[in-house]
Amino acid sequence: RHRGPDDQGVWNDAACGLAHARLSIIDLTPGGHQPMGSADGRVWVSFNGEIYNFQELRAELQAKGYSFRSQSDTEVIIYGYLAWGKRVIDRLRGMFAFALWDAAGKKLLLARDRFGKKPLYYARVGDVLLFGSEIKAILTWPQVDRTPDYVAIDQYLSLQYVPAPRTVFASISKLRNAHYLTVERSAAGWAMH
Repeated sequence: RHRGPDDQGVWNDAACGLAHARLSIIDLTPGGHQPMGSADGRVWVSFNGEIYNFQELRAELQAKGYSFRSQSDTEVIIYGYLAWGKRVIDRLRGMFAFALWDAAGKKLLLARDRFGKKPLYYARVGDVLLFGSEIKAILTWPQVDRTPDYVAIDQYLSLQYVPAPRTVFASISKLRNAHYLTVERSAAGWAMH
């Protein structure tokens, strides 16, 4: 809540849940509420950051027939995904980390900006994938293993930071900058790529 004092939201279906604490920057109206979904409810996103070229992308998407309900840069991620799939990430200029749930495809996409300005941590606990912008959000799940990663601690003491994907906890990873992670449902269960 301390990272987003302006608004909070929660959305879930049978396979995915998203929660968001919002700091309003671009669209200060309730239209910018997150998690934000597409008009048909197929795609949902929780987004941290700012997309600098969102107006250009918005105009391009409107020319393709997509209608927008807000002035938020968040909505460009949703309709950009519907238009271009995960290639939308390549078109985004800005600082960002986001989680996008494609309900129709039963697919989760986690993505992080090129310079790694906005963090994104994740941990797999059994059949559950937890993610958040802070490690302490993941640690609220009681079953998360809190065993230290001594290599990461050595890196911190030597370098004054921990290079991704490591964190000080062996069970928690940090998504590398300029990377994305997909989680898809298969016959064998959930698969991460």
